[in-house]
Amino acid sequence: MNSPKVTAFFDEPTFTFSYVVEDPNSSSCAIVDSVLDFDYAAGRTDTRSAEEILAYIKAHQLKVEWVLETHVHADHLSAAPYLRDHTQAKMGIGAHITTVQETFGKAFNAGTEFARDGSQFDHLFVDGETFHIGSLECHAMHTPGHTPACMTYVMGDAAFVGDTLFMPDYGTARCDFPGGDAATLFQSIHKLYALPEDTRLFLCHDYKAPGRTEYVHETTVKAQREGNIHVKDSTDEQAFVSMRTERDKTLSMPRLILPSVQINMRAGHLPVAEDNGQTYLKIPINLF
Repeated sequence: MNSPKVTAFFDEPTFTFSYVVEDPNSSSCAIVDSVLDFDYAAGRTDTRSAEEILAYIKAHQLKVEWVLETHVHADHLSAAPYLRDHTQAKMGIGAHITTVQETFGKAFNAGTEFARDGSQFDHLFVDGETFHIGSLECHAMHTPGHTPACMTYVMGDAAFVGDTLFMPDYGTARCDFPGGDAATLFQSIHKLYALPEDTRLFLCHDYKAPGRTEYVHETTVKAQREGNIHVKDSTDEQAFVSMRTERDKTLSMPRLILPSVQINMRAGHLPVAEDNGQTYLKIPINLF
């Protein structure tokens, strides 16, 4: 099985890992889960993190074929359209983005100008779909539970799991966002556990579990099956659902959820400017 070269880029303010995934047999690559920097207090965006990725691509003379999103992130803004514009790559996400757009389109009263058909993206992946990065064969795996649209991208011996799993010592993703479901997440995790045990799993986030001093972004199916503190091979589904449901009740909402969801449901684009030429984000009161 081909083993792509994977380079991680870490945004500590949002604890997010973005990746450049390179075909070992060509100059082709993909970008997974990019970050658009955002100063919430000032309402200002910045492209520092995206520029770091572009500098790497230029330095290594790579050709970007895909800019991929594992899901609609609630904890950071996406730089996908900025990277697409600078690389002419295709921008893709899971086909169930339409469910998320419908849910949050209503929540933010986005209006008829906001398309809920996923058309902001160049491609919507369905479960089991095959695609390529150069000669590297890749597969899209629908892994909902955290959100309805979560997609894992399996590229050779590497899988990019988004927020479905964290490091074994930290556990699993929350399921209390609209459309999330703990039982569904359990089933999705077992889809991942059915991959070869030496499959490298690349995570979207790490928060340094108690006692660990370094951020870590890579693990394996074997390590997760044997040691994930929330769901090992031996974990009963109902026990997981009870644990996950009770734990989620104690969690605060992500700091950037309100700007992130409004922008990411639009594929990283800002809302349409109002009649004064200014773009605005909404803060729904007492909704979440």
